[in-house]
Amino acid sequence: MFKIRKALMGDAKHIHSIIKDRTRDAMVLPRPLNSIYGHLRDFFVAEDEDGQIIGCCALAISWDCLAEVRSLVVVPEARGSNLGAQMVESCLQEARELGVCDVFVLTNIEKFFAKLGFVETDKHVLPQKIWADCINCPQFPDCDEIPMIMKLK
Repeated sequence: MFKIRKALMGDAKHIHSIIKDRTRDAMVLPRPLNSIYGHLRDFFVAEDEDGQIIGCCALAISWDCLAEVRSLVVVPEARGSNLGAQMVESCLQEARELGVCDVFVLTNIEKFFAKLGFVETDKHVLPQKIWADCINCPQFPDCDEIPMIMKLK
């Protein structure tokens, strides 16, 4: 069993730790701790019945009516429990409540996001993302992530 909730101040170091663990296998990009604190309100966390953080996911507003689901991580022990899909759905629900029109991801696990309703798109439809974040990424311009988008409205 697990509970998904908005992140709190005491969660930042745990979020940083589980993201750092996933950067080793190149599934998510690294996020410095100061970035986690600066964007803490973007994050949802999943905690198990003992109160341990077992997953995280963030909804980052990018531009007018556009947001990104990012930093989706589920610890190995909790994989296969549908937790990742439920965390993405929490982000999508918040996006709807905020009036976001489109939500995108950059991912290496396109089958997962396709099952949730995202469709592949071209990076050129995301110029705000490319120039705000991607330009500073160590993988730029040779990124192998697939851009996918979901229309909410």
